[in-house]
Amino acid sequence: MQTNLASWVRDTNLGNDADEILRRCVHCGFCLATCPTYQILGDERDSPRGRIYLIKQVLEGAEPTERTQQHLDRCLTCRNCETTCPSGVQYGALVDIGRNLVDQKVERPLGQRLTRSVLRHALNSSLFGPAMKLGRLMRPVLPEVLRNKVPQARPAGRTPADGARHPRQVIMLAGCVQPAMMPSIDAATIRVLDVLGIGTRVVPGAGCCGAINFHLDAQEAALEQMRANIDAWLPLLDSGKAEAIIMNASGCGGMVKEYAHHLRHDPEYVAKAMRVVDKVRDIAEIVAPHGAELKSRLANLPEKTAFHPPCTLQHWQGLRGVSEQLLTELGFNLQPFADSHLCCGSAGTYSVTQPELSKTLRDRKLDALHAAEPNTIVSSNIGCITHLQSGTDTPVRHWIEVVDEALTAASR
Repeated sequence: MQTNLASWVRDTNLGNDADEILRRCVHCGFCLATCPTYQILGDERDSPRGRIYLIKQVLEGAEPTERTQQHLDRCLTCRNCETTCPSGVQYGALVDIGRNLVDQKVERPLGQRLTRSVLRHALNSSLFGPAMKLGRLMRPVLPEVLRNKVPQARPAGRTPADGARHPRQVIMLAGCVQPAMMPSIDAATIRVLDVLGIGTRVVPGAGCCGAINFHLDAQEAALEQMRANIDAWLPLLDSGKAEAIIMNASGCGGMVKEYAHHLRHDPEYVAKAMRVVDKVRDIAEIVAPHGAELKSRLANLPEKTAFHPPCTLQHWQGLRGVSEQLLTELGFNLQPFADSHLCCGSAGTYSVTQPELSKTLRDRKLDALHAAEPNTIVSSNIGCITHLQSGTDTPVRHWIEVVDEALTAASR
């Protein structure tokens, strides 16, 4: 694609980054076939190719409008298009640039500004846990879009108190919404890893991965969260006191794996970020080498299971098939279903900011999952789990929770 960037952006870091991505695009349109929003809306401006053109126009000097902003907002950032693209266009990085530019030039309506501000501050607040408890009490009277974000409580149960005894140690994230929404996931992770001889530790000073701020018009605040996490984690990683940062929420994993990209123009942190990224592991990658050992200790697995691979796992991190292979080795009877590569519509806060599109995508995904007639649906991201469960009576769990329960059943 030929470009003619405007003088205000030409030869800047931002302009050079965008220009390199734009020039890779050859207009082939393969991305249209795998874009969830284009499949629903049929408007090319709601496809990756269309959004690339919109961003290109802004970079070449065209004034963006609220419509430009709307089309970029509707993108799920699922990156299915990146998996499809034969030219290696880094669409996710480009849409981040485009959104940031447009948000600087187009003031959002007051309602949108309030919604995004409330989401950012609430989800990053220490008060989120108490608010979640209050939300569960008020769940019957909440509006549907909020009620769907308040999952039923799942008891965490006891976790080992002496995990530090293990010579192998890994870092777990703190400050995420997951411990408040579904503490059972972290607790199950700790128990399963303890059985495998791996201790877990939460590092003081670390917090949210930065994804919430980054995708809600506060990229600078997100970068500060990334730097704080790097400062908290790196001493343990560099000293060998922790071998990895484990991710049992693939959305967080996808974000942390891109720290070096987001801090690429920060000379003080880019090398540090690269060292952190090198140590990020999805929980399936940690458990996989112990599959045979673990299988012999499991009992009462679901009769039929469907695994929904989150976009942040398969398209962001390129780990499609890793969890499926592990679950099959552990004895899960995985049921194939149609369009497993497509987004379920959760996409972080997308289900709040774009509720109609999100619900349509959720229902399409559940139709495909229900056709496989599973007893249990499993996934590996808190957002997908909560979103899917809001539309079905079939239990939707993190797969590590099911493995944990199977370990308990076998020990009785």
